[in-house]
Formats: sequence, C-alpha cells, structure tokens
Amino acid sequence: MTQTLSKPPETKTKYTITWEKLPEDFKLPDDPVENIDQPLLAAALRESLELAGFILASMLIASNFGLCAKVNDKTIVKAPDWVYVPSVLPAEPGEVRRSYSPNAEGEVPAVVMEFLSDTDGSEYSIKPTYPYGKWRFYERILQVPVYVIFDPKSGELEVYRLVSGQYELQEADANGRFWIESMGLFLGVWEGEKSQRRGYWLRWWDENGNLLLWGTEKVEQEQQRVQQEQQRADRLAAYLRSQGIDPDAV
Repeated sequence: MTQTLSKPPETKTKYTITWEKLPEDFKLPDDPVENIDQPLLAAALRESLELAGFILASMLIASNFGLCAKVNDKTIVKAPDWVYVPSVLPAEPGEVRRSYSPNAEGEVPAVVMEFLSDTDGSEYSIKPTYPYGKWRFYERILQVPVYVIFDPKSGELEVYRLVSGQYELQEADANGRFWIESMGLFLGVWEGEKSQRRGYWLRWWDENGNLLLWGTEKVEQEQQRVQQEQQRADRLAAYLRSQGIDPDAV
C-alpha cells in the first residue's frame, strides 16, 4: 500500500510512504533502554489496564517496540516508549511479532508515548529528512492521533492531538488530566512509590474519575475490605454479648 503525503505549504518536502510488513530477516535496531525508569513506567501503564479488563486480544500494547514504514524507499523504524494500537491483524500461528507496520498489519497507533531522558531531546525532533525525527515520524508519516511526552523527573506531562495534520498541545482538565478519546480513559500524573521507585508515574482514570489500580493496590484494597468486615462483625458480637446473647449460638 503506497500513498504520498505533502507537508503543509511552508516547505516542498514530500513523503512517498509504502506500508509493508518487514521481512523476517530484517535486522531491527537493538538500542539499549536509556534508563531503568522507562520500562517501569511502561509496565505500570499496562498493568492497570490489564487488571481492569481493558486489554483485548485484538489490541497491541507494547513498549520500546518498533513502528515501521518505508519512506522514500528507505525503511524507517522508531521505537516509542509506549504504544497503543486499537486493532491489529492476528499474527500467524507461532509468529512472534517483532515489529509493527501500520495499515499493512492493522490500524495506525492511536497513542504513542515518549518518556524524556537526559539525551538530546529527540522526542521533540522535527527533522524532516532521513532518518527523520520522532515528532516528524509520528506526526507527518504515521499520523498518530495522540502523542504524549512525559518527564519522569519533573512530572511534567504534555499531550498533543493531531489537528489538520499537525500536533496541537492540549490543556488538562481541572484535575490535571487529559481525556484520551480512543481509550475512553483519562491520563494523568500520580506521585508515589511502586517497584522500589518513588517519584512521578503516569496513571489511568476511568470516565467517572476512578483510578485504575495496580496489583498491589488491589491487594491492599481487598485486605482493607476484609479488615472492615471483621471489625463490623466484632462490633456486632460485642453488642450481642452486652444484651446477654451469645453470638456463637446465633
């Protein structure tokens, strides 16, 4: 599948894009993860979605995972820190998905996220020529509707929405959260500790403002529920004894 996209009128650059699945023998970039925070943040985002029953077999949710396109006859692979694709074609039996080419293998990603690091700020790169900046690749080539940039150190969260072919910075609501229409969830920043890391995290809230919990939080919630029920039972037993009634005989 091939299409030609033109940039806005300020330049004459054109991209001829071919959407095709990468061959099995294509050597993907093997860049190391830049710091320990990135995999923890990505895993935490997925964990709460999974426990909430959000994730379907038809979806693709991954971290540090190659998104591919052939642009002007050159194969481009960018690996966002987190990506959500609402619907993908089923993998072949026994196939391990190594990368993803939108349109050839399913829908265009609905959300990509980058977590800022101490490098050169490539998350904001609009380099219009090969190998293309991340911003340019997501905005003009893949045309991802929502681009999220998060700074784990400061907790600053920026959410950009694709409007008329260009990303526009969105404003948070009164709670400091952003509504992600394609997911039916709010995205926001939470400060606390998880996995021996204390600091800022990205979290999900449902349409009613309820926080999607992590596994440890669900366990704590259940323990509190059991404890409260036990306290109520103890109070009832004490009341019955005060009335001369043996609660064990009731």
